Amino acid sequence: MSGQELTARHPEPTVRRTSESCGQTSRRKRKPRLAAGRARALGLATRGTTNPNRLRRIDRWLVGTPWVADVVRGAADPLVVDLGYGSSPVTTVELAERLRVLRADVRVLGLEIDPERVAAARPAAAPPRLEFGRGGFELAGRRPVLVRAFNVLRQYPEEQAAPAWRTLLDRLAPGGLLVEGTCDEIGRRCCWVTLDVGGPRTFTMACRPSTIDTPSDLAERLPKSLIHRNVAGERVYALLAELDVCWAKAAPFAPFGPRARWAETVRLLADQGWPVLDRWRRWRLGEVTLPWSAVAPARPAPSP
Repeated sequence: MSGQELTARHPEPTVRRTSESCGQTSRRKRKPRLAAGRARALGLATRGTTNPNRLRRIDRWLVGTPWVADVVRGAADPLVVDLGYGSSPVTTVELAERLRVLRADVRVLGLEIDPERVAAARPAAAPPRLEFGRGGFELAGRRPVLVRAFNVLRQYPEEQAAPAWRTLLDRLAPGGLLVEGTCDEIGRRCCWVTLDVGGPRTFTMACRPSTIDTPSDLAERLPKSLIHRNVAGERVYALLAELDVCWAKAAPFAPFGPRARWAETVRLLADQGWPVLDRWRRWRLGEVTLPWSAVAPARPAPSP
């Protein structure tokens, strides 16, 4: 887990007495609460490990993608929430610094469920530009224009991903965005979904091309909504398979470096009819973004 994971104590199991005469009991584990009032922080316990610059690829995309950056630039209240920053506030501090290129008055609020982690982060605060508080999926009652939530849903069952999305989306400011995904421990392989109040809009993969053998190496970092769908018959499986084919065809570009080979791979993918949304400048950074419809699960997730 990462600095972007929610942390909380597991709820105590409820005990239901089934036979008082013989003293037998059965234990039923509560499901995590993904919606509630403002009084209680919502989330599950995670390790909360993090590293400096772990989320640099996501932050670079946020700042460099016009339709995302414009949401922050045009916000009446430029509040951004970094949800589940983990045992160290370093990635939240970095986010606040990077967003200042969009507007000087942007405010970043790092939220964690564990009070000890909140207390440990507060020396890094610089109010009002950067603050830390206790909160989970309920966003501490705030209405941010942007939420970054990384490695938060990784330990949840697949069927709880969509309800978690909805809980977060319902708490955004009008026109706000949620960026939710997963990355490896040092931020070299990342995948994320960007959503607005209407649901998922785009899917992005980002990597350091020199660290992969094939693009499908990123499969292990698919977000919770997709990681169980990397099987034949699913769109994300077809995407990764096609990327691997294009990567092989782009081998003549290898002498020009891994980034050039990745860029050619994405160009070939677009030539095959995949609806790639970004352009060569982003491809050279090891990125590719497609509409959510290009990877959306072919069948609904199981019911919670």
